[in-house]
Amino acid sequence: MISLNRLYEIENMFGNHKVAVIGDMMLDGYFWGDVSRVSPEAPVPVVEIENEFFRFGGAANVALNIKTLGGIALPIGIIGDDTDSEIFLKLLQKENINSSGIFKDNTRPTTTKTRVIAGKQHVVRIDKESKNFLNDNLQKNIIEFLYQHINSISAIILQDYNKGVLTENLIKKIIQLANENNKIVTVDPKFINFKNFQNVTLFKPNRKETEDILGMRINSDKEISQAGNKLLEMLKAKYVLITLGEKGIALFENGKDEIRIPTKARKVADVSGAGDTVISTLSLALASGVSIIEAAYIANFAAGIVCEEIGIVPIEKSKLFNIMRESLK
Repeated sequence: MISLNRLYEIENMFGNHKVAVIGDMMLDGYFWGDVSRVSPEAPVPVVEIENEFFRFGGAANVALNIKTLGGIALPIGIIGDDTDSEIFLKLLQKENINSSGIFKDNTRPTTTKTRVIAGKQHVVRIDKESKNFLNDNLQKNIIEFLYQHINSISAIILQDYNKGVLTENLIKKIIQLANENNKIVTVDPKFINFKNFQNVTLFKPNRKETEDILGMRINSDKEISQAGNKLLEMLKAKYVLITLGEKGIALFENGKDEIRIPTKARKVADVSGAGDTVISTLSLALASGVSIIEAAYIANFAAGIVCEEIGIVPIEKSKLFNIMRESLK
């Protein structure tokens, strides 16, 4: 699908574009330890913590992927006014990612998912979050910030986890502003706002999200084709790309033949974060001037690489292109 010479060309043009990531910013916390006794207070294990750390989750992980792919990430979203918000801001500073689009809301916690792991056993996950939609002032702050930076942005990713940042009103205003300024808009959706993402450049649901919104099961190639064309018609998107897990991806464009690309994962260890990798790579590729078919091919390759690793791991540009080159020799 891509020759070795073309891959070198793409690598040279890939990156160095600013991509805004608007959506639900999250922290992933990990507490690792061992269990040697049961608590005298209740019949539960006592985990003696040996290591603890935090990573980006949600839209923040997408922003990190943009950075590791060689782009310039501009995350735009909401955190609380709490201890976890300070951890979040320190992580942005450590990664040298611009934090000027991160606003604090003292009515909600910073969305944080904390895992307690004993040895190799995942004991419990503790979630702190609010799913309330943003108030009018916070929505106004986001749209005004985007308006101020729209000229320097090449693409906008709308990364929705149904945690309240992307409201119907905000989605409409962001897409309108982007289209008025000829900016690429890509979407990684969840159920609540699914039908509100009208007239975007690229819409990227997974198989389950597509099944849920269309009220159909997708078990055959024919049903994949039917679902993709229904989404094109429903959302009036330029492209629809459905991720199909072990079956790879399906790409749809009005008036064009459907494209299927099989998965590139050689040994799947963990699919966590693969969707973040796909939307990040697709968006930066399109911003860099790569064709949609080439962008889909590269994004599918990137997802295959991160699925071979345990945990949420951002895709590095050098690793991605080195492995793609090796596959073409």
